[in-house]
Amino acid sequence: MRKWATALAVLLVAACRAGPDYQTPPPPEGAGQAWVSVDQAQESRASPPDAWWELYGDERLNALVAEALHANRDLAAAEANLRAARAVLSAVRAAQYPQTEISAAGVRGRDAPTDEILELTGRRPETIWLFEDLFQVAYEVDLFGRIHRQVEAARANTQASVAARDSVRVVVAAETVRAYAAVCALGEEVAVSRRSLEIVSREADITSRRFQAGGGTSFEVKRSLALVGQVRATVPTLEGQRRAALFTLAALLGRTPASAPFELESCTEPPHLATLVPVGDGEQLIRRRPDVRQAERRLAAATAQIGVATAELYPSVRLFGFYGGAATQVSDLGTNAGLTWGVGPAISWNFPNQSAARARVRQAQASEAAALATFDAVVLTALKETEQALAVYGATLQNRAALVEAREQIHGAFDIARHGEAAGALSSLDLLTTEQSLVALDAAVAASDAALVLDQIALFKALGGGWQPLPAAPAPAAASPTP
Repeated sequence: MRKWATALAVLLVAACRAGPDYQTPPPPEGAGQAWVSVDQAQESRASPPDAWWELYGDERLNALVAEALHANRDLAAAEANLRAARAVLSAVRAAQYPQTEISAAGVRGRDAPTDEILELTGRRPETIWLFEDLFQVAYEVDLFGRIHRQVEAARANTQASVAARDSVRVVVAAETVRAYAAVCALGEEVAVSRRSLEIVSREADITSRRFQAGGGTSFEVKRSLALVGQVRATVPTLEGQRRAALFTLAALLGRTPASAPFELESCTEPPHLATLVPVGDGEQLIRRRPDVRQAERRLAAATAQIGVATAELYPSVRLFGFYGGAATQVSDLGTNAGLTWGVGPAISWNFPNQSAARARVRQAQASEAAALATFDAVVLTALKETEQALAVYGATLQNRAALVEAREQIHGAFDIARHGEAAGALSSLDLLTTEQSLVALDAAVAASDAALVLDQIALFKALGGGWQPLPAAPAPAAASPTP
C-alpha cells in the first residue's frame, strides 16, 4: 500500500502544472454588433466570401490574384518564417522524451586521477592513451509542467506565425486587385482625356477657321488653343501613372519590370461589382481577420510563458544513466576491467535565493498583460478600419452619383452652347466656359470610378478576406514584350 501511495503521489504531482491555464479573452464590449455605417442599398449583411475578388466576375483578375498568391516574394518569406516556427516547435517537443547521446574518444596525454594513483603506488606519472565509448540517457521529470508550458508557448507561436502568413496573403490579394484596378481605371481616365482632347481640338479648329475667314479675334483663338494644350498635358501624366501601376503589379506577381503584364494597357474599364458588397458583422470580422487571430495566439504564448517561469521556482528532477567503457587499451573497452555504467536521479533547485526566478515570473506576467492589451487594440483597430472603409465607400458612392448627374447636365449645356454660339445667341466665352466644365466633369467622373473601386478594395481588405490557400498553382500568363 505504501508503494501504491507513493506512486499515486508522484502522479498527482506530475499532473500539477505551474502557471495559469489559458482562457480565450472576450472581445471589447460591443465588438460583435452590426456595423454602424452600413447602407442597405449598397451593402448586405451576408458574410463576405474569402475569394472576394471573384465577385467582380473578371477571369483575368482571378488569374492574376492566383498567380500572386503563389509567386509573391513577401508571401514566400512568410512561408519560410512559418517553417522556422514549426521547427522550433519540433525542437521543444523533443524535450518531452528521453535525450540520448553516444560518444567515443581517444586522447593521448596525462589523466589526473591516473597520475594520482601511480604516485600513491610509488610509480612515476606517464603519458598514456585514454579511450572511451559511452551511451548516455537523460530524462527530465516534468513535475511542475515546465516542459509542457514550453510546448504550449511554442505551439501558440507557431499558430501565430500561421496567422502572420495569412495576413500577408490578405495584403497580397488586396494589393494585386488594387494594382489591376488602378491600371484599368487609369486606362479609363486616359481614354476620357483623349476624347476631351478631340472635343477641344475640334472647337479650337472651328475658332481658327472662323478667325481666318474674318470672324472672331486672335484672343479667342489663343484662348481655345490654350485649353487644347491644357487637356493634352493630362494624357502623359495619366499614362505614366498607369505604367507605374503595371510595375507595382509586376512586383506583386514576382516578376521583373521587363516581364510586367503590358497587355493590360488595353484595359479601359475598372472592374465593377454585380452585387451588393457583403460585409457581415463585427463578430464575423473578429473570427476572420488573421491579425486578430495572430494577436490572440501571441497572448496564449505569453500566458504559457508564465507557467515556464513559475516552474523554475520549484525543483528540477532528472533521471539519467550511462553505459560504456573507459580504458588505456582499445581492446579493454568491452571487458569487465574497462566497463563503466551508472543510473540514478539528480535534483537541482535554486533555493533559497529565488529573486531572479521571481523577477522572471513578474516579467512574464507583464508580457501577458501587454499581449492582452495588444489583442484588444488589434480588435479595436480592425473594427475601426472596417467602419472607416464603409464610411468612405458610402461617401464615394454619393460623390460619384452627384458627378454623373452633373456630367449629364453639362453635356446638354455644351450642345446648347455650341449651337447658340454658332447662331450668335451666345458668346464664345460662354462656349469656352461650358467646354472647360465639360472636360473637368468628364475627368472627375472617370476619377470617381477609380476611387470607387479602390474604396471597395479597401473595404474588402479591412474585412480580412483572401487568406485561405488556393488548391493549385496556375501556370503564369505569358508576358508581353516591352513596348
